[in-house]
Amino acid sequence: MIKGLTTVAQVASEQAFTQLGDLFRALGFEQGKGWIDAGGRGAAFLAPVGNLEFVTGRMPAVPSLLVEVTQLDSIHAGVKAWIVAHQRSEDVAAKLSEPVLTHWNSRLFTVELAPALRVGFWESENPLHNRPIAVEGDLSAAGKRFAIVVARWNAVITDRLLQGALDALHRSGCAKSDIEIVRVPGAWEIPSAARTLAESKRFAGIITLGVLLRGETAHYEAIYNEVARGIGQSQQETGVPHAFGVLTCETLEQALDRAGLKAGNKGFEAAIAAIEMASIQQKLTSQPQHELAEANS
Repeated sequence: MIKGLTTVAQVASEQAFTQLGDLFRALGFEQGKGWIDAGGRGAAFLAPVGNLEFVTGRMPAVPSLLVEVTQLDSIHAGVKAWIVAHQRSEDVAAKLSEPVLTHWNSRLFTVELAPALRVGFWESENPLHNRPIAVEGDLSAAGKRFAIVVARWNAVITDRLLQGALDALHRSGCAKSDIEIVRVPGAWEIPSAARTLAESKRFAGIITLGVLLRGETAHYEAIYNEVARGIGQSQQETGVPHAFGVLTCETLEQALDRAGLKAGNKGFEAAIAAIEMASIQQKLTSQPQHELAEANS
């Protein structure tokens, strides 16, 4: 069973050995187990992914040691600073190339870190490169029905949350006729209405909106815990995604900020979560696993 790859490179001096170790640690390599004996010593630096590539015919014009990174420009700046600090500033142009686009949809720069040690650092231009295969939801609400349960208590807040949720649904393609709004007296009544709607199996997702203010409710924590438990239990037992948009704030000012004034609109965010979860639910229940893997590869 193959476990890993190791590339061994010799450096000329103890000083270069120490400097290179400092550089690779600074670039984010994990320090592995080193060794030392009468003839010399070694230091290992670990990377999360390794590849072994064989070539026939023309060799590519890249170093034999390539390191894939994120934030290539930051890595380039770090290597440049290391050359200036540990070698000579006039060596930068001769030893370090600028990042350039390659024909394999990436950017690459090369650096001579030590005699006979030339390394290439590269970053893919494809944002999905090496991304783990996963089932992900689409932000399209077209053709899906959603229910919104919204509390009347503190309507100055909940009406803003409702408008945010409706905005998200309409922007994502949900028709007005596919949205059902249910108003309940307060946050305490939200789980019961959400459960009834979910059990009807008419909706792809349920969006719950309300607000609890500690200063107005002496038993604030007891109510919040039961509301959260009830919504979560409804989701788990019915299998219909529920988005949690019940604000829990200390003051009215904090609630206003989270309903669209300063900290985004949590109604909008809850609706987006419901849309994505409805899409995931549809994918998980309608396609065999091997087809899901192929669709995401």
